[in-house]
Amino acid sequence: MNEAGAGGEVTVADTPENSRYEARIAGTLVGFADYRRTAHAIVFVHTEVGDAYRGRGIASALGRCALDEARVAGLRVVATCPFIAWYIDQRPEYGDLRREPAEH
Repeated sequence: MNEAGAGGEVTVADTPENSRYEARIAGTLVGFADYRRTAHAIVFVHTEVGDAYRGRGIASALGRCALDEARVAGLRVVATCPFIAWYIDQRPEYGDLRREPAEH
């Protein structure tokens, strides 16, 4: 997924070998969202954006890409990461994906 942002185009991609979605600008890693997968769910545990890249919508790009891909894959989302939980709370279109930890 590519998005234009302040300071360059942001590319977000799943890197299953690292169990995270990674955001890059011009090839430089600028943020990530760590996850754990089960057969039916993806558990987001931590999202981080480098200090120099904050305020540019990078965390939102990570959330949007990860949640869109979870929907396509038919996965339920457990948001133990405060940012992903907040992101879902702010966007009702993702509310149907959310599950509590005991439900996955």
